[in-house]
Amino acid sequence: MEASAGARLALLGESYLRLTGQSLCTGDVWDAPLAVVAHGTQTPPMFFFANRLALDLFRMTPAQFIGLPSYKSAEPALREERAAMLARLEAHDVVHGYNGVRIAADGTRFRIEDAVIWNLVDEAGVRLGQAAAFGTWTML
Repeated sequence: MEASAGARLALLGESYLRLTGQSLCTGDVWDAPLAVVAHGTQTPPMFFFANRLALDLFRMTPAQFIGLPSYKSAEPALREERAAMLARLEAHDVVHGYNGVRIAADGTRFRIEDAVIWNLVDEAGVRLGQAAAFGTWTML
């Protein structure tokens, strides 16, 4: 994961702190007690990071997750909901309280609850991706 994320890995915590005034987690984000995922700015955006908990929820290995278009994490019928959230994110750089259904590699569905989604913005104001963190989910 570190090789895939590169310098953007540090931006996970730095951007979160800058936008929310709070620390993302104590210690290493890989072992955080909340699921953390991030994707780049290419079209379509592709995941470059997921911590251990997120990989468990999505039932993927790092090799399966890295490079996955992020829209594929939502079921086709629910992608409009995800797109509406991303439009809010575009306007505000951070969205709190997002809820949405996601789908794991094996077809298992789970609802993420009270997620925070934020733009990965460096100190120069350049957006390098987006990230999400959530500590509550319900298996469906």
